[in-house]
Amino acid sequence: MVRKLFYVAAAAALMAGCAGMPAGGGAHDAAAVATAAEKLRMAMVDPTPAALSALVADDLSYGHSGGKVDTKASFIADLLDAKSDFVTIAITEQSVKVVGDAAIVRHSLTADTMDAGKPGKVNIKILHVWQKQGGQWKLLARQAVRPPA
Repeated sequence: MVRKLFYVAAAAALMAGCAGMPAGGGAHDAAAVATAAEKLRMAMVDPTPAALSALVADDLSYGHSGGKVDTKASFIADLLDAKSDFVTIAITEQSVKVVGDAAIVRHSLTADTMDAGKPGKVNIKILHVWQKQGGQWKLLARQAVRPPA
């Protein structure tokens, strides 16, 4: 009887410990998502079709702070055609939360741009949703907002 109680208590302790664990792969997946987000930042400054395609999901919904919404094709085309031309991008205040096969990334983005040949500055807040597809983290959704004045 004592042995049975010991096993029940041990099983309960194990289950309670698992309940507190993060969903998904925890720290390993969070680091992989942060790496993918950094690769995306670099690919937006120096875009190539291969780099962007490897990071972006086919079903991408990419919302700009001005209201424009891009698909994968239009997002990549605008970067390659320099309609959206990032000279520099700095990311700060980044957080990553993995939930199963999805991850939520929030950060602040400041950038120097040269959109259609016109210099500009960008200061926005970003929400990314990444999804693990075929073992790789892909950007599924993005929404940018302007910070409050």
